[in-house]
Amino acid sequence: MFNLIIKELGEHMPFTALGAIFGMVLLIIFNGISFSESYSIFYTLHPIHVFLSAFTTTSMYLLHKKGSINGYKGFLTLFLIGYVGSLFIATISDSLIPYIGEIILDLPNRGAHIGFIEEFWLVNLLAIFGIVLAYFKPFTKIPHSGHVFLSTAASLFHIIMALGTGLSFLMYFEIFIFLFIAVWIPCCTSDIIFPLIFVKEKD
Repeated sequence: MFNLIIKELGEHMPFTALGAIFGMVLLIIFNGISFSESYSIFYTLHPIHVFLSAFTTTSMYLLHKKGSINGYKGFLTLFLIGYVGSLFIATISDSLIPYIGEIILDLPNRGAHIGFIEEFWLVNLLAIFGIVLAYFKPFTKIPHSGHVFLSTAASLFHIIMALGTGLSFLMYFEIFIFLFIAVWIPCCTSDIIFPLIFVKEKD
């Protein structure tokens, strides 16, 4: 299992770097939009990210676990894996790591913006919907790639909310690093590592 996790992290590194480059293109295009506009875009992207993350995490668990999910305990385990693996890890990716970056860069309008608190009904309901949908039709290929790009965009607009008037070349590079970290480890953790922890080695 450990070797599988290391392999998956290594294979996803180039794709995550591509996602971070995509984020920098978005930064060049959208730098200068108002706080309210970036807030609205963030709370469009973040809930969709949570949905895809819940779908992919739940699908990964179902596709690698031998046997069907039966009984109250089985469904509760499935729900908790999908819920925790998406909601809390997506919050780390989209909100907490960008917020740490905003503090380090001393951005003027920094804020945590925790989605499942600020937009409680929307974010939590989409997480539940992703879990239920994956239970009936689990697959991972397209949702994971979509998850990576959505997470990159959501993390970026979290940072754009905190920006002031201008950015230096160094700040572009620093934002690229934070975007890479915010997507690579949490997304792979949510979609791959976290659900596989609960799958027995023989499966």
